[in-house]
Amino acid sequence: MTWTRGTLAAIALGAACLTLSPQSAEAGVVVSSSGPSAGNFPVGSQVGSNQRITLRDGDTLTVLDNGGTRVFRGAGTYMLSQTSRASSNRAFASLTSQRSATRARTGAVRGVNMVEKTNPNLWYVDVAAEGTICVNDPDNIRLWRADTQAESTYTITSEGSETSVTFPAGEMLAAWDIYNLPEPETTYSIGTGGSAVEVNFVVLDDVPEEPEAMANVLIANGCMVQLEQMSNAMMGG
Repeated sequence: MTWTRGTLAAIALGAACLTLSPQSAEAGVVVSSSGPSAGNFPVGSQVGSNQRITLRDGDTLTVLDNGGTRVFRGAGTYMLSQTSRASSNRAFASLTSQRSATRARTGAVRGVNMVEKTNPNLWYVDVAAEGTICVNDPDNIRLWRADTQAESTYTITSEGSETSVTFPAGEMLAAWDIYNLPEPETTYSIGTGGSAVEVNFVVLDDVPEEPEAMANVLIANGCMVQLEQMSNAMMGG
């Protein structure tokens, strides 16, 4: 079976980009919206630099633009061109880097008061997060956990198969069993201690180098957990 969803989404995204005007090609991407006006700014829509953004009380709008995340809260009228254009491309580069196993393990060790709380890499699969996960290397999937204090074993099940992975004490990463790699269009349950989350995977054939393009790819493939992760990591850019 071949991985095709990421390819089809990339083709669809490319076709959509061809229809954009020069102004919209430079527009910001809505990565989160809530409140009374959320319907006017659906996730994945674009906001032009000089477009008036009118929000009401209770509205919150997060836009990824120029490699940085802007958060607008109502009520009021805003424009991207009137706000800071500081870039967070360094944060994006760190978030999407393909780290070696040695470096990841060395950086994973924490003391009791230094537990890693935030997933530091877009390609690490959070064992506590449910949904569709985009991966760039299906043969080298690493699972990530927030609480590293004690050894823990997670069971990974799907229809007709079961495997497990163990995190040693002090480690935030563990490798998916290379002899039982995830299949496309398959839902996996990852759990320990009676609790579990369900995930499925989409392989990206091409990984964008710019934050806005990456956001569009994540949205096109339904990888909303990673979209939120990227938005939070670049907050304040």
